[in-house]
Amino acid sequence: MNDFLKTRPGAPEGFFAAEAAGLRWLAEPSAVPVVEVLETGAEFLRLARVEPAPPSAAGAQEFGRGLARLHEAGAPGFGWAPAETAWFGPLDDPFPVPTTSHDDHATFVARDRLSPLAQRTRDQLDRAGADAVDAAIEVIGAGAFDGISGQGREAPARVHGDLWSGNLMWTASGGTLIDPAAHGGHRLEDLAMLSLFGAPYLEEIFAGYEAEHPLPAGWREDLPAHLFFGLLAHVALFGGGYAQQTVTVARRITARAQQLEERRA
Repeated sequence: MNDFLKTRPGAPEGFFAAEAAGLRWLAEPSAVPVVEVLETGAEFLRLARVEPAPPSAAGAQEFGRGLARLHEAGAPGFGWAPAETAWFGPLDDPFPVPTTSHDDHATFVARDRLSPLAQRTRDQLDRAGADAVDAAIEVIGAGAFDGISGQGREAPARVHGDLWSGNLMWTASGGTLIDPAAHGGHRLEDLAMLSLFGAPYLEEIFAGYEAEHPLPAGWREDLPAHLFFGLLAHVALFGGGYAQQTVTVARRITARAQQLEERRA
C-alpha cells in the first residue's frame, strides 16, 4: 500500500486538520522532507507511506542544514499556528495549546505554554520542586532566552514543535518530518527537543545546522530553557516519573539566566 492511515474515533474537532495544516506549512519551503498529506477527515489523516532506511552521518548533516533553512522560512509570530486549533502530545491523549500570535518569545512560552502546565503538574511536585519550576518560568518570561547565549533577539522561526527522535523518520530521502506540533517558535526549540532523548547522529545534525546557520558560542547551554515545555508536558501526560528531571532542568535554567545576567552587567 502507498498510504498510511492515522485514526482516532471521537477526535476533537479540527484535530487532524490541524496536523495536516502543520505538515503542509512545514513542507512549503521545501527545506527538508516532510511526509505528504493525502486526505484528512474528522477522525482520520491519510498520509503518503514512507519507508524507513538506516540513518547516516552524511544524511544527518544534510538534515541539519535543511532544518536551519526551515527555521529561516519564519512564521508570522511566536505561538502562531497554521490552523486555528492546536494540540500537543500523543495521538490518544493530546492536550490543546493556544495559537495566539505574540511579538516576543518570552510571553508566548511563559504565558501560553509553561504556566498552564505548571498549574497542571503542581500536585506531582514537592514544594521545592514547584518553586524551582516557577523560578524557571519567571526568568524565561523576563526574556532571558529570547536571544541565544544572551545575544540579540530571535525572530519567530518555522518550527516542527515536537521534534524528538520518534518524530524524525529516516528514509532514503534523508530525515523526514512526521507528527508535528508546528508553530512559530525559537529556532533552538527543535534542536533542544532532538537532544532531550537523543537522536541518531545528533552531533552531525548540529554540525550541519551550524554550517548553514552559525550559532553564538555557548548556545547549547541555552537548550534546557527550550526543552522545558517538553519535559513539563511529559510530567502532565505520563506522570511523576519525569518530575525530578524536570526540576533539575528548571534549576539549570535559572542558573543559566543568572550567568547571562552577570555577563551583561
